[in-house]
Amino acid sequence: MRLFVLTVALSLSLPLRGWAQADEATNTRLTDVSAAALPKSAGPVSIPAGTPPLLAEAIRKSSLDNERWAYTQTTVSKNRDGGVKEETIVRYDPSQPFDEQWTPLKLDGKEPTERQIKNLREEHAKRRKSRRTLGELLDLAQAKVVEETAATVSYEVPLVKTDNMRLPPDKFRVTARVNKEQQAFENVAVRLREAFRLMIILKLNSGEGDMDFTSIDPKYAPPITGLRADGEGSILFIPVGGNYSSMRTDFKRVTPYSERFKVKLAPMKFLDY
Repeated sequence: MRLFVLTVALSLSLPLRGWAQADEATNTRLTDVSAAALPKSAGPVSIPAGTPPLLAEAIRKSSLDNERWAYTQTTVSKNRDGGVKEETIVRYDPSQPFDEQWTPLKLDGKEPTERQIKNLREEHAKRRKSRRTLGELLDLAQAKVVEETAATVSYEVPLVKTDNMRLPPDKFRVTARVNKEQQAFENVAVRLREAFRLMIILKLNSGEGDMDFTSIDPKYAPPITGLRADGEGSILFIPVGGNYSSMRTDFKRVTPYSERFKVKLAPMKFLDY
């Protein structure tokens, strides 16, 4: 079941990629972020016309600001009985060269070897390049309000059907809760709608994932501080299950490497892990 847990987790989690601080004085339309508001090293985040304005603003703020946070990430994977299968502690620092931004600090309680550090960095880079982000799988222009309170608005955001093997839209539901005053994300969630079979041998009976955002400094958009995913199912009719949690702490504001050395980058992405 670890496959399901990782599938949901990798689809949900972010750092949201971006290289510019949100500018409250900008007159940019919410669904069309101007390149003039961004550093020369970055391309504009792509937000489709028709995206609800509050949701679009939350995406814009997160995309522009999140790459300025360094943090320590502690990830724990457990089996269906609650036993720890794997625990890793990693430091992420976007001010460092790209191939050195992720540094493993502990692997199952032990100091990692140089080879382990090298292998984990390579695996992480390969994983990021070989998949579409959650943001690329969302049909933002079709988002609709499903709940509203005095403080928040929750949207259901449909998944695209084309070239989407990770989260089939008829099997998964995605929602995003946005704080009205901050105009920023509070939570993004993925829920399995119904059981289905994946790769013939794996059947998913239940599953859900949540990504939480917490304010670190009121001057900036809240970054992601926690990710949780769990599921139950079977592999060749043998019951399996488990859960995954990832917490981010020790946040520090930094200047991104791309800005320090004026590196030309591709257009920004959001909901990227």
